[in-house]
Amino acid sequence: MKIIFLGAPGAGKGTQAEVVSKRFAIPAISTGAIIRAAIAMKTPTGVKAKEFIEKGNLVPDEVVIDIVKERLAESDCENGFILDGFPRTVPQAIALENMGIAIDAVVSLEVPSEAIVERMSGRRVCNRCGASYHVQYNPSKDGVHCDRCGEALATRADDEPSVVLSRLEVYHTSTEPLKSFYEARGLLKLVDGQGSVETITDRTLKALGV
Repeated sequence: MKIIFLGAPGAGKGTQAEVVSKRFAIPAISTGAIIRAAIAMKTPTGVKAKEFIEKGNLVPDEVVIDIVKERLAESDCENGFILDGFPRTVPQAIALENMGIAIDAVVSLEVPSEAIVERMSGRRVCNRCGASYHVQYNPSKDGVHCDRCGEALATRADDEPSVVLSRLEVYHTSTEPLKSFYEARGLLKLVDGQGSVETITDRTLKALGV
């Protein structure tokens, strides 16, 4: 099954993507994580991405698309995958279609902006492997270290309320139009993203017909 997760920053896409990934035995692909991996491995596309990041610029669509294309060509994606963080814009969605990839479902986690701000202040991330946690909704076992690799968890600078509000504005302008794009293709599944991780997972799986 080939699934895209949409939702504002902090809506819980990463958490739900991991759960659904295990349920379907398909990889959950975070755009941020694969860009970091490409940079670490010094692939041609990774080198390009690093040049933009070091200058404080956003990685342009064509580079992001090439990195995603390379990742989707790997053998673990043969039976499906979950995309978290891509596409972010309608042009990226069109580029994905142009790759000849037929998406089965697009899940949009719906969470009000005020709840997002509150939620993100409690988010913790692992800078080594990219795992994401939350002090209230999805804590690691000891609340301090990553369950996967043992690295100390950190709070991201962009989880500050003022930064979150700015990111939400960008989301509503650039990414939210994807809902209409995929609704027109009969792929959009709206899921209430508020509640416990387990409750949201139940809603997500129901939306996917499981």
